Amino acid sequence: MGKLYIVPTPVGNLEDMTLRAIRILKEADLVLAEDTRTSGNLLKHFEIKNYLQAHHKFNEHKSLESVMQRLKAGETVALVSDAGTPGISDPGFLVARECARQGIEVECLPGATAFVPALVASGLPCDRFCFEGFLPQKKGRLTRLQALAGETRTMVFYESPYRVLKSLTQFVEIFGSERQASVSREISKLHEETVRGTLAELVAHFTEHEPRGEFVLVVAGKEE
Repeated sequence: MGKLYIVPTPVGNLEDMTLRAIRILKEADLVLAEDTRTSGNLLKHFEIKNYLQAHHKFNEHKSLESVMQRLKAGETVALVSDAGTPGISDPGFLVARECARQGIEVECLPGATAFVPALVASGLPCDRFCFEGFLPQKKGRLTRLQALAGETRTMVFYESPYRVLKSLTQFVEIFGSERQASVSREISKLHEETVRGTLAELVAHFTEHEPRGEFVLVVAGKEE
């Protein structure tokens, strides 16, 4: 049997790439990439010459069988996403699950992921938290938020710049305007920024300042 390596890649700053990640990507028989162009640029930067195969949400069901055949034949496969740790709001779950089902070893390298620095830097309790990732864009969005109304743990969400204000406004409606929260954008990049305050204050801030970049929203849980 071969082995599947899940390899985190930088969410912004290329210096966050680990030496071990570079070695694994060099040694693997196959590298699965969410976007071969994005990952191709990363591999080129680190002088890694390896074959890339597309593995994304639109083809992962179809490509799964061929990947499993290569793993069963004894090959080493490395999985990367465009940024961060595969499986965290990115493709990766299906192949990891299938490997676990069929007794193929899976090893995830420690490395970059956007929500951890945003959570730790938020100033909100991070000993207990729930990661919600991206909320549904339309159907089921309010239902999901209403289900979190009584959540006492710190909550972590990913959001696009186009829906940040919408999310914060809905948070006010569901969690209350005085709930403490933190908004981080462009983690580890040149324009990294964290804004903290009540949900009402954050709505006012991003009404005045157009949201730009990739966002992590951290919201305090309900007081017990």
